[in-house]
Amino acid sequence: MAARSLNAYLNSAGDLSRLSAHAGRLVKLQRIFEKIAPDYLAASSRVANFKSGKVVIHADSGAVAAKLRQILPSLTDKLLLEGAEVTEIQVKVQPADITIQPKNRRDTRAPVSVDVKTGLQALADNLPDDAPLKNSLKQLVDRSR
Repeated sequence: MAARSLNAYLNSAGDLSRLSAHAGRLVKLQRIFEKIAPDYLAASSRVANFKSGKVVIHADSGAVAAKLRQILPSLTDKLLLEGAEVTEIQVKVQPADITIQPKNRRDTRAPVSVDVKTGLQALADNLPDDAPLKNSLKQLVDRSR
């Protein structure tokens, strides 16, 4: 049995072929958007969806979204000139990468026992004064609960 390519599989299944075609349209629109939008805006936004002539663009910040909204008429015209059948562009703020960090990092650390602290301190005391490990161990002992 010969191995089938992923594209051949995606294009042969009903729902998957529609999904593959939609993804292809999004990639094409993204490339056009990157070509026609100012570089600083294209780097901070991306085509998120396309349905019934409506393009949805996600901007990384409110400032980028505001600037995109200011130039929507020219973006629409340029998309039409590039052959995209666009009737409307909607801009939404959606940061590309959201990293959630704990409010208080110390709360996420396990407490260090007195015996461990004593052992680390003794190790640090036996190291030469110019050893980088000595300073690191002392800082670790000082920061531990």
